[in-house]
Amino acid sequence: MQVWDDVGPGYVRYSAAEAGLAEMGHVAENDAVQSALASRLGDAAERIWPATISSIEFPPCGPHDLGEAAAAKGPAHLAEIRLEGGRTLRCRLVVGADGARSRTRSLGGLRAVGWQYDQRGVVACVRTETPNEVAWQSFLSTGPLALLPVRDGFSNVVWSTTPEIASALEAMGPEEFAAAVNRALSAGGPRGSGGVVGGFASAASRFLFRGQPPFEEFPRVLEYTGAPPKSFPLQMLHSGRYVRPRLALVGDAAHAVHPLAGQGVNLGFGDAKELAAAIAHATKVGCDIGDAGFLAAHYEGPRRTANLAMMGALDSLKAVFGVQMPSFAGLRNLGLQVVNATPPLKREIMAYAMG
Repeated sequence: MQVWDDVGPGYVRYSAAEAGLAEMGHVAENDAVQSALASRLGDAAERIWPATISSIEFPPCGPHDLGEAAAAKGPAHLAEIRLEGGRTLRCRLVVGADGARSRTRSLGGLRAVGWQYDQRGVVACVRTETPNEVAWQSFLSTGPLALLPVRDGFSNVVWSTTPEIASALEAMGPEEFAAAVNRALSAGGPRGSGGVVGGFASAASRFLFRGQPPFEEFPRVLEYTGAPPKSFPLQMLHSGRYVRPRLALVGDAAHAVHPLAGQGVNLGFGDAKELAAAIAHATKVGCDIGDAGFLAAHYEGPRRTANLAMMGALDSLKAVFGVQMPSFAGLRNLGLQVVNATPPLKREIMAYAMG
């Protein structure tokens, strides 16, 4: 993975080999992930798809409605899901995994707080001139642009930018869009950056950071393929609670982050792993899997700590790269050079990002 600043020569090049790994991660298509999960589930559970929820009724949140006593009170103290078409489901636990606009969260009476970034994330699948096995990311003045390897010569573009630029990108044809990506990724890094920022950071790197991993050029984008570029609004969002009796929120339903480090799906996977472990433990020791107290202790508590730490790091990173004042940008580029020349620090960053 290579990350650089478009207003100076600073860059960081991460290598899986430095961490003793074959690869740092994977960019997986959503359809492929869903297909793999469905295949693993097999016939172990009934799948109702497509389906639309009409309403959900949860038991009260009072202290006398928790735990095994609630389970013993019968169906009235289970969650009741009504589907359009008339079918009703009663269950001990509802898992809300329906995104940042989670209807399950709203129906459960859980509130989320956050703010908009006044940016949109433009996404597209593109074809590159040569096969791509590296994640490339440039921090532009209007937001980060990433070129992420998928498979068979195809990559994904995730471009965080202003609403105006996003609209223009969405209206472009395949080759015009590719040209815009190539121009944006060609700026910055140690490719002759000038001015105060370039001079300051370049001079520092020549004397202080000899022998650091070299900057490499990205594979040229030829065109977008499949559906035209689409965009979505970027926001920071966090639910005040992840759980209540008979309900647990996971992924974007519980928290949404800026895509600049690709951590949104990783946080969601972390939620799913922790919740699965909590359910397994409850089953083993004979606890009610929908008990809010149990879920708060074994799921919400650990995940809230991990999620808030990552959310704070991502929001801070966005703020740092959003400042374009030359003196600050010079220090930022110098910081990138320090990281690039310090393998132990890079290994720590990689380990944290990979979970």
